[in-house]
Amino acid sequence: MQSLTSLTKHPLTSGRSALSALVGNTPLLRVSEPLAPAGRGFWAKLEGFNPGGIKDRPGLHMVERARARGDLRPGGRIIESTSGTLGLGLALAGMVHGHPVTLVTDPGLESSMTRLLTAYGAQVNVVSEPHPTGGWQQARRERVQRLLQQHTDAWCPDQYNNPDNVAAYTPLALELASEMGHIDVLVCSVGTGGHSAGVSRVLRQLYPELAVVGVDTIGSTIFGQPARTRLMRGLGSSIYPRNVAYENFSEVHWVAPHEAVSTCRRLAASHYATGGWSVGAVALVAGWFARTMPADARIAAVFPDGPQRYLGTVYDDDYCAAHGLLDTPPAAEPDVIGRLDEKEVTRWTRCTAVADPLTLRERQQDVTAADDTGAASDPAEADR
Repeated sequence: MQSLTSLTKHPLTSGRSALSALVGNTPLLRVSEPLAPAGRGFWAKLEGFNPGGIKDRPGLHMVERARARGDLRPGGRIIESTSGTLGLGLALAGMVHGHPVTLVTDPGLESSMTRLLTAYGAQVNVVSEPHPTGGWQQARRERVQRLLQQHTDAWCPDQYNNPDNVAAYTPLALELASEMGHIDVLVCSVGTGGHSAGVSRVLRQLYPELAVVGVDTIGSTIFGQPARTRLMRGLGSSIYPRNVAYENFSEVHWVAPHEAVSTCRRLAASHYATGGWSVGAVALVAGWFARTMPADARIAAVFPDGPQRYLGTVYDDDYCAAHGLLDTPPAAEPDVIGRLDEKEVTRWTRCTAVADPLTLRERQQDVTAADDTGAASDPAEADR
C-alpha cells in the first residue's frame, strides 16, 4: 500500500487545468474480422475517447497559441464555424481558459449535439440558407465574419486555414509511433485537412515510405469532385481548405453514406467500438488495405469520434431506411479512376493520382490561354 507521503508527491490536478489533461493518450484497438480475414487487420486510434472527440486537440492548441501571440485577449469571445466536433473542442478550450464561445452551424447539426454544446456553455448560431455556390460551409463562414464585426474583441480560429490546426496533431502522431513501432499505411478522413496533414507530416519524417490514404465523401470538392448536397458530416467539404496537404497523399478514396453506415454497424457488432460517418468510411478503406496488403503490413487508421451523436442517424433504422442506407452493402473492392475529375463518383472509389484541384485548374486555364493566344497570333499555323 502506498504511503501518504508518496501520494502527496504527485498531487492530483484540480480545477479547470485538469480538463486539458483528459485529452490525448487515446486507446489503440486491433480491428480484424469481419472487416479483414483472421490473422489480418489494422490498428484503430480511438479518438472518441477524448472528452469531445479528435478536435479537442486542435480546439485547445489553437486557443493556447492565439492567447500566447495576443490574438485572443483574456475574456475575448471565440467565434467559429463547425459541423459539431470542433465545437466541442472549442467549448472545452473556452471553459479551460475563460472565453465565451459562439459556434456557427447549420440545420444539419443533430439536435442532440446542439443541446450538448449549449450545456457546455457555448452559444449556437444557426444559418438558415446555404450559400449559392459554397453551400452550408460558406454560409457559415460569412455569418462568422458578420459576428466578428459585431464583437470587436472576438477571435476566429479559422480551422480551414490555420496552421495551428495542423500542428495540434503532433502528439497524436507521436502516440501512434510509440504504440505501433512502425507504420506502413496511415488512413485518415479529410475535412478541414488538419489531422491528416498534422499526423502524416510527423510520421513521414519517421517512416519515409509511409503511404498516406485520404478518405472523403461523395459530393465533396476537396479532391476535385463536384459539390453536391452531402448526408455525411465530419468529413468532406464544399470549399477547398488550405490545410489539406495534397502532396502527402498516396491516394484518395471516396465513400458513400450507405457504405459508411454498413461498416459502422459491422464494426459495432464485432468490436464493441465504432463511431460516426468518418469512422465507417475510414474503417471500410482500412479493412480493404488489410485484406489486400501482405499480412505483416502495419496499417493505422484514425477514428475521429464515437457513436454517441449518431444514435439518431447512423444507428437509427428508421432514419437509415428513409435515406435508403440499409439496402445495399459495400462492394468488396472500390471502383478505380485514373484522374480526380475523370467522372463523378457515386460509390466507393479509389484514385492514386492526387493533386490540389485549385492548382490543376490554374494549369488548365494557363494551357487554354496559351492555346488561344497561339491560335490568334498565327491563324495560318493553326491550319497546318
